Amino acid sequence: MRICIIQSCYIPWKGFFDLIGRCDAYVVFDSAQYVKRHWHNRNRIKTANGPIWLTIPVVVKGRFEQPINEVEIEKPWAEKHWHAIELAYRRASFFDSIGPIVRGWYEAAERERRLTDVNMIFLRGIAELLGLKTVMTMDTAYPAEGVKTERLLAIARAAGATRYLSGPSARAYFDETLFSAAGVAAEWMNYDGYPEYRQLHGPFEHAVTTLDLLFNVGPEAPHYLQRQG
Repeated sequence: MRICIIQSCYIPWKGFFDLIGRCDAYVVFDSAQYVKRHWHNRNRIKTANGPIWLTIPVVVKGRFEQPINEVEIEKPWAEKHWHAIELAYRRASFFDSIGPIVRGWYEAAERERRLTDVNMIFLRGIAELLGLKTVMTMDTAYPAEGVKTERLLAIARAAGATRYLSGPSARAYFDETLFSAAGVAAEWMNYDGYPEYRQLHGPFEHAVTTLDLLFNVGPEAPHYLQRQG
């Protein structure tokens, strides 16, 4: 059984869903520390004026070491984000069919006060549209044992995993020998080789939200999570 253990992000790019889609289980690691100017509360959309950031305003003053699952929304934001998305993608081929679904997510997200709950609305929704079968659970469902690699290993073992898939940036702190000694094989994701698709607004850009992919190609979207080469 293959597992991934990753912090939640706001409307992530296609590589995020490629990674979790390769796993049987995705544990949302939101007891990890919130990091400013990371992907936890922001992502990019492609517009006629180039890529722009959509950022959820969150309370950070005096809360420098707060975990992601305690981060609170600072003020209303969802309607503004939806209007920016509508303006950018209303001419996309599948906006008319997928747009109402996404708008429903924003209406639900506006009622939430915690960032982690907002992110889960979009993570589950996008995963469903992509046809992913990965089971998502929160890390709070597992014993809080150890820190860093030890914590990840404790979750993987409690979940019954034999393989652990991680993004390449984790190599900087990950102790692979702990996993090997416990009989859990560590594997590393490669984000190279994604095919381009028909995209609005000028030269192709990979580093944007998966909503861009869904609005532009609709039911063909899973094909573009398959890397070439």
